[in-house]
This record gives sequence, C-alpha cells and structure tokens, in this order.
Amino acid sequence: MYLAVVAEAFVRSVHLIDRADQERAGYPWDLPAIAQLAQGLELHPKVTYLVGENGSGKSSLLAAIAMAAGMNPEGGSSNYAFPSEGEESVPYAFSQRLATTGLADAVRLVRGARQPKTDFFLRAESLFAASTYLERLPCNPLRSYGAKSLHEQSHGEGFLALMVHRFGPDGFYLLDEPEAALSTQNCLTCLRRIHELLEQGSQFVISTHSPIILAYPDATIYRCTDSGLEQIDYEDAEPVRLTSSFLSARERFLHELLRN
Repeated sequence: MYLAVVAEAFVRSVHLIDRADQERAGYPWDLPAIAQLAQGLELHPKVTYLVGENGSGKSSLLAAIAMAAGMNPEGGSSNYAFPSEGEESVPYAFSQRLATTGLADAVRLVRGARQPKTDFFLRAESLFAASTYLERLPCNPLRSYGAKSLHEQSHGEGFLALMVHRFGPDGFYLLDEPEAALSTQNCLTCLRRIHELLEQGSQFVISTHSPIILAYPDATIYRCTDSGLEQIDYEDAEPVRLTSSFLSARERFLHELLRN
C-alpha cells in the first residue's frame, strides 16, 4: 500500500479555551464533540476524519475549525466567503447560529512551523454559492476551472473541478460530506485527488459517511458520539461496518428491514 510522504501539519491540534465573558449554554456548546475540545483534539498531519450519526456534531466541529482558521462556516477560503443571507446562502441554520455563538472566538488552533499557501472549506451544499461568488469576481476565475463555468457542470463535476483547479499544493482543506455531491466512481476520483494533494504537502480534515472517502491509509478517524470523540480504526467506523454487513447479507438485511 502506497503512502504519501508525511509533511509537518499546518494545524497540529484544536482547543476550546476558557472565556470568562462567554456564556456557554445551548447549541452548539451542548454538543459533546464541541465540549471535548476543551481537552484538545490532535489532527493528523495528512488526513483527519470525523464520522458519526446525523446531529452528532461532526459538521459543527468542522465548521468550528474552519472559523478558527479564518474561513466562513458556510464555505470558502480565508480570502473570501460566501453570502450568509439571501437565496445564495447555505440552507443550514447551524451556519448562522455558529456565527453568532462566539464559537470562533473560543476555538484556538495550535499550528505547526509551516504555513499553508492556500486553504478552502468545501461543503457539497455550498457549491452553488461558491460558483456564484467566483463568477462575480472581476477576474472571473471560473474560466480557469476546466474552461467551463461551474454552473454549466453537474453538481459532482463542479465539486471535482474545484478540487482539481482551485486546490493546490501546501493547502489546508476541510471537506464536509463530499460524497453528497459525488457518485461512487467520483468518490474514488476524489480520494485520488486527495492523495495527489497530500503528496504535495497538503493537510485535510474531512467529515464523511462514505466508506470510500474514509479509506485513505494511515489517517486518524474520530467518531462523534453522545459521549464526545473517540479515535477508532477504519474497520470499526459505522459506514464501513454497516455497508460491509449489508453487502455480505443483503437478503437478510432487507428481510428484517422491510418486514411488517
């Protein structure tokens, strides 16, 4: 199995600091994954994965890291951000709530000696906003995205075009459930692109339900649970276990699932 050369991490760990002037009640402070940041969360220098059920806090945690790195919770790089209101905004209420809770002021990143040359927080749901924003810039950088506007490509094609044409060497990249935009084949293509960028000194933090996206070797996987965060092996991740069990005993699963 081929492994990319390990470069020093841009972000070594994530911490929640004490703020005497900050009230921490309700969302997102009551999410165990967020609360555990007080103990610190170590990031792998190549790939750190966040897995867990819907509502377990993995996307909120990823957004918190993005905010602490200077990015908008709805997506984009530290050089620009997508609109937060109006028809182009991401249809997730937590994005707006995160921006008003002071979470960004309480999250601190412990950085390595290297500094990223570029960064990007990419969410499948924010692709339309990304495309619209880029197209309105005076230089219209969309023309270089495969010489075709992202609005003229399918959701999956546009997502991969961003990864291929916008992502570059020595970058710090956060992906929130990329499989939502991708076919099974394109999940493999995405994994290949991640590998290429890792070989070029990049670092990724990825929230996913996909056993394919999750499969990069020698990565750190954290499971978000009701108790907080726990580090697990690939084979113990629920997307892997359930998919494997279903495929190996499909008729039995369907019988139990569909019976009256």
